[in-house]
Amino acid sequence: MTMAGVRFDRASRIYPKSDRPAVDQLDLDIGDGEFLVLVGPSGCGKSTSLRMLAGLEEVDDGAVFIGDRDVTALPPKDRDIAMVFQNYALYPHMSVGENMGFALKIAGMDKREIRERVRDAATILDLEPYLDRKPKQLSGGQRQRVAMGRAIVRKPQVFLMDEPLSNLDAKLRVSTRTQIASLQKRLGVTTVYVTHDQVEAMTMGDRVAVLKDGVLQQCDTPRVLYDRPGNAFVAGFIGSPAMNLAEGRVADGGIQIGPATIPVARQDVGDSVEVTVGFRPESLELGGPDDGFAAVVAVVEELGSDAYVYASFAGRESAAITQGHDLVVRVDPRQTPRPGDTVHLRVRAGELHLFDTATGARLN
Repeated sequence: MTMAGVRFDRASRIYPKSDRPAVDQLDLDIGDGEFLVLVGPSGCGKSTSLRMLAGLEEVDDGAVFIGDRDVTALPPKDRDIAMVFQNYALYPHMSVGENMGFALKIAGMDKREIRERVRDAATILDLEPYLDRKPKQLSGGQRQRVAMGRAIVRKPQVFLMDEPLSNLDAKLRVSTRTQIASLQKRLGVTTVYVTHDQVEAMTMGDRVAVLKDGVLQQCDTPRVLYDRPGNAFVAGFIGSPAMNLAEGRVADGGIQIGPATIPVARQDVGDSVEVTVGFRPESLELGGPDDGFAAVVAVVEELGSDAYVYASFAGRESAAITQGHDLVVRVDPRQTPRPGDTVHLRVRAGELHLFDTATGARLN
C-alpha cells in the first residue's frame, strides 16, 4: 500500500445561513501511518472535518492535503481514501465477498485480482466462512468487519472512519476497538477516526484531537491530554469519571471555593483573580481532620475493582441537592465511607490543575 500523511491547512467549512463556521481554520498535521482520533461533543465539527477530507463537504477556506497533493478541489473518487461509515452501507442483495470487492469491480479490476484481494482481507478479518452469505445473515460485529474489509481491499492511502462502532453493544465495542487498533498497526495505513466517546479516543489513538464549536482545542497523545490538558474544556472532557472542576477566587493561602480553601502557591495563578481548579478523582486522598478540606458524602458507587464517592464541600450540601455533587473521589473499595459521613480530602502534590476562569487557559 502507498501511504501518505494528511494536512489540514487552516481549513474552514461555513454552512449557508450559519452564524459561525462548522469547522473554523483547522490546522492539523497527521503523520504517515498515524492513527489520529477526532473527538468532541455533538456538533463540534469532527464529522464535518472528516467529510472535508473525504471530499463530501466543500472547503470554504484553506486547503486539505493528502501526502504532497492538494486535494481540496478533487472529487472523492480521486483522493485515494476509503471510508467506513456508522451504518456500514452494505448492499443487502450482494454476498459478503461481492460487497467487499464491489468498488474494485466498478474500477474494472481483473476478476482474479479481486478474488485474491477479497480473500486476503477476509483472512485478516476472520471472514472467510462468511464470504457467500448475505449481510442480513451476519451479526452487527461481523457486518462491521465486512465494512472494514471493503476499505482494506482498496489499499488506499488513508482510512476514514466515522463512528464505526456506535451501532454495536457495549461489550462488542470494547473488543472491536482493540481489533481495529491492532489491525491499523498491522496495515500501517494513515487513519482518521471520528468518535464522540472519549474512552474510545483515548484507547485507540496515537494522538487525539479535541474539537469544540468547530475549533481545535488540543491535539496530543492520550497521556498528555490526560496529564496536562491545555484548557478547562479539554480537562473536563477527557477522563472518565470526568475531572473535578470548581470555580473559586484567589485568597490568602490558596483558592477559596465556597467554604473550602485549596492550598495553591501564589505564583501558580499569576494575575488571575477568578480561577478554575481541577483535580482528577484519583488525585484526591483521604486525610485526617486537619488535612485539606471537608466534604460530605452523598453517594457511594461500588464497582468491584474501584469505588467512587460523590460528595459536596461541607457547608454546601443543600446547594448540591439541586445542582448535583461538587466532587467525585476514587477510594479504596474495601474502605469506603458511608453516605452522610464527613471526610477530609487533600489533592496529591503535583496533581492540581489551574485554569483562568475567563479564558479557560491553563495557568500552571
